[in-house]
Amino acid sequence: MEIPGKEFYNRLDIDSVLSAVEDAGFSVSGHCLALNSLENRVYDVGLEEGGRLVVKFYRPGRWTLNQILEEHSFLKELEEGEIPVVAPLALENGVTVRETKGIYYTIWPLQKGRLVEELDKNNLVQTGRLLARIHNIGASKQATYRIEYNLKNFGEEPLRFLKEKEFLPSHLWKRYEEAANRIFNSFFEASKDMPFHRIHGDCHKGNLIQTADGLCFIDFDDFVTGPAVQDFWMLLPFGDSASEYEREIFLEGYREFREFRSSWFDLVEPLRGLRYIHYSAWIAKRWEDPSFPNAFPHFGTEEYWEKETQDLERLGSDLPLSPEEDGRNSFQKTEESELTNKDFFWDMED
Repeated sequence: MEIPGKEFYNRLDIDSVLSAVEDAGFSVSGHCLALNSLENRVYDVGLEEGGRLVVKFYRPGRWTLNQILEEHSFLKELEEGEIPVVAPLALENGVTVRETKGIYYTIWPLQKGRLVEELDKNNLVQTGRLLARIHNIGASKQATYRIEYNLKNFGEEPLRFLKEKEFLPSHLWKRYEEAANRIFNSFFEASKDMPFHRIHGDCHKGNLIQTADGLCFIDFDDFVTGPAVQDFWMLLPFGDSASEYEREIFLEGYREFREFRSSWFDLVEPLRGLRYIHYSAWIAKRWEDPSFPNAFPHFGTEEYWEKETQDLERLGSDLPLSPEEDGRNSFQKTEESELTNKDFFWDMED
């Protein structure tokens, strides 16, 4: 079944981008630069009177209109709670989502800032406080349309897709499936009686910036209903006594505003495992998009699946993970240059 808007999305060009921004009520200068995003199409657009905006075209078939609007509503709640986030611009009649040829798009302010590459003691406390405040608002009401971070959505369905499409070599499938099922069982046990509420969903250092006004969380494109610890484990270090010390500093800030039980960290390893499976399925589902083979040239090779299987098997054991594991857990950059939305929409989750 063909997804409406998919053909236009795949051949989206500069003229179409500029026309969409003009249709939204802005006079453009002609400047249009494609930005760093795989999941969506994102562009830096110059305005005739000076200044720039960012326009984001959502991948057709990924989110419904109600799901996109619920993200924007959550961001509005956070803004009203004086939490620093980047929210879309409200256009004519308060509309935040427009449509062109079957594609939803939104327009955002160009927010400048620097990535927080390392969380020092002060940043750890501040980040903990901010996340707690986000979670307080997240827990204040239920999401109606956004998905839940559960086994079905982030484990069983991605695993089923990989199996049905036969992405794994046949001789590795049994090992991979057995390792996945162990992860599923661990998640089920560790998440019992754990509160689920609205969370960021993709909370790594690439989505935390230092602006002139302080720390700011960005890119809520993957916001879901899930456990608080999902917003911790990609942001915080794990594995040694120094990591425990840093986590405690973070929790000092978090617990000023919200409860967090140390036992909830037991969910971290299962969450890592779900990310392995979901991440591979995400790439596989997008493989017909020409940008994905270019971005992931080793995906699908024998070596790729052997490492994926081994790392999935190692989770929960005392064996070390492969170096590639860090690359899946965090998409932070190392350059010191000032960043804008060019790096803010690095949508590495489905």
